[in-house]
Amino acid sequence: MTMTLSLRIKTLCGSCHLMQLRKKSSVLKPQKQICKSVLEHFDEVYSKELGESWTRAREVMLSPSSWQYAVMLNRFSFSEGLEAYFQNQGLSDIFHGVQVPSSGWLKCYVSRTAHRYPAQRHQQGQLKDYYLLNAASLLPVLALEVEGGNHVLDMCAAPGGKSLAILQYAMPGNLVCNEPDCLRRKRLKEMLESFLPELCRSAVTLSNLDGREFGQLHPEVYDKVLVDAPCSNDRSWLFTSDIPQARHWIASRKELPVLQVELIRSGIAALRPGGILVYSTCTLSQSENSNVVDQILQSDCGVELQNLDKMAHAFSDIFTFSANTQYGLLVLPDRERAWGPMYVARFKKRYPP
Repeated sequence: MTMTLSLRIKTLCGSCHLMQLRKKSSVLKPQKQICKSVLEHFDEVYSKELGESWTRAREVMLSPSSWQYAVMLNRFSFSEGLEAYFQNQGLSDIFHGVQVPSSGWLKCYVSRTAHRYPAQRHQQGQLKDYYLLNAASLLPVLALEVEGGNHVLDMCAAPGGKSLAILQYAMPGNLVCNEPDCLRRKRLKEMLESFLPELCRSAVTLSNLDGREFGQLHPEVYDKVLVDAPCSNDRSWLFTSDIPQARHWIASRKELPVLQVELIRSGIAALRPGGILVYSTCTLSQSENSNVVDQILQSDCGVELQNLDKMAHAFSDIFTFSANTQYGLLVLPDRERAWGPMYVARFKKRYPP
């Protein structure tokens, strides 16, 4: 079979498959139930921290039917026909025309309307063509600015979307995907295998360390470190059905910044002088975002905070950024821009005097 004929078959099958899935995705699903205690907690905290911005973000977060999803194409199973299909469906590449920052190879298509393409099922011996994600979750990867040959650590890698995006952006010399939980690590491994050809898998190492141990066990090893830290994960908790667990979460939420600071400090110790560490969360919480960054800066960990204004300007037509964030960038869910929450801050490790 010629390459051209193979591509046509793949394109036609992919298009038909997607159209069938679109019909399936349009079937109404049971509405998620809002957890009242979590919402009351968010109202109390975020109305003070975000003011009027919380009113708009709240509206979007309480309406899952308005949430948007992005399609990140797989460079290792790329089809021009599939890309053309998404373009014909009215989706646009968020990196089209964006000069700063560099997007590497990344191709990510979004729709202005609330629509979700169902995820592809894994088929033995066949790579998946695309990955579904919240488009704002690509910002930490862009801020990391991975270059070919870099030694990169994704300290809190599961479920793996950002690890996959790093590999779409550029091919590092080695990418360590760390996940201490056995089940989550297994799912991470399966996900990566469904997108990466065998020749590329040698560049990826899975580890199971407590992230707080990296600095001591692997000092000054990595060029780039991503700390996509465990956080409040606002969207998930807002719709939890486990009321006792939700109340426990609210009571213990204040402990998260302690862990987040410890993870960042470990990442800094594992970073080479001149290297970049990106800290990210998917919460609106000031105590887990700017306050954590402030603790790092006040404790003189040998890093300087870098300005991300160019990134915010480059994507100002796609995302709504908070104007009240002391450090870094915070993407707020907004009408027709239902991305986030996503917080991003970037540090550069200083050279010793």
